[in-house]
Amino acid sequence: MTKAILVHQTGGPEVLSFEDHAVGAPGAGQVALRQTAIGLNFIDTYQRAGLYPVQLPFVAGNEAVGVVTALGDGVTDFKIGDRVAYQGLVGAYAQERLVTADRLVPIPDAVDDQTAAAILLKGLTAYYLLFKTWAVARDETILWHAAAGGTGLIATQWAKALGATVIGTAGSDDKTALASAHGCDHVINYTTEDFAERVREITDGRGVDVVYDGVGKATFEKSLDCLRPRGLLASFGNASGVVAIPDITVLARKGSLYVTRPTGAHYFSQRAELLEGAKALFDAVASGAIKVQVNHSFPLAQAADAHRALESRQTTGSVVLIP
Repeated sequence: MTKAILVHQTGGPEVLSFEDHAVGAPGAGQVALRQTAIGLNFIDTYQRAGLYPVQLPFVAGNEAVGVVTALGDGVTDFKIGDRVAYQGLVGAYAQERLVTADRLVPIPDAVDDQTAAAILLKGLTAYYLLFKTWAVARDETILWHAAAGGTGLIATQWAKALGATVIGTAGSDDKTALASAHGCDHVINYTTEDFAERVREITDGRGVDVVYDGVGKATFEKSLDCLRPRGLLASFGNASGVVAIPDITVLARKGSLYVTRPTGAHYFSQRAELLEGAKALFDAVASGAIKVQVNHSFPLAQAADAHRALESRQTTGSVVLIP
């Protein structure tokens, strides 16, 4: 018997219940993990609240790092004692769990457990957005919303390393300072400035090549105003609510724009793609191109407090739960 955070009904952070949870032995193709660090992500809050439906009851969470403690039949890529990480698998808020081996990635010695748990989901999100959704090229200009958040701090550093001019938004002076220190050439405090007007000023009226928007409803329309003709808005999150486009001709009026709503599930459906992205991410961390900010940690039993902090914008950088 182990401990885990279960969700028996959807709702606010108070529905997260720390309780006993049976794990069992690994089946064919599975490994058993003793988890050492768990990543906190906005998708966890969406699932808890019911925005992204998950069959009830479920163990919350989608990302963690652990040590392999047992192997099921047919597992040959890992051995007992290996340090591994995964993302995109519901059930992460637990001291121990079973995971299908082909969803695991090895962690290099240069990356510690808390860093790996803090960056895999966010870092792979940054990877597919910057390299696949819109392959950022040297001298292009991008806008990244919530640049002081966990994904933002990774992505803006990576984009800067690729040679882009990086504009970020954040919601306080402290957060704009943090974003400036992590790759942003320009940072806009959206609580005191009109970010669309500032983007036009910064780009001499041209607009940016691509906007990466994990905020959602609150920033969507003005994000379109930040784009150059035929630019792309990559809407990858709903922190402020779900985006709706009642009149698609707005894209024509604002410059024959493109909009996409990508998800990691489609970019990493094949193991080779997952390993490619994870290697690129860990290499960027090991080289120093990405410096990781794990600014907050909570005991697993206090997952509800962690959700409250994340949803109320009290966090910067990445947050981990410690089993």
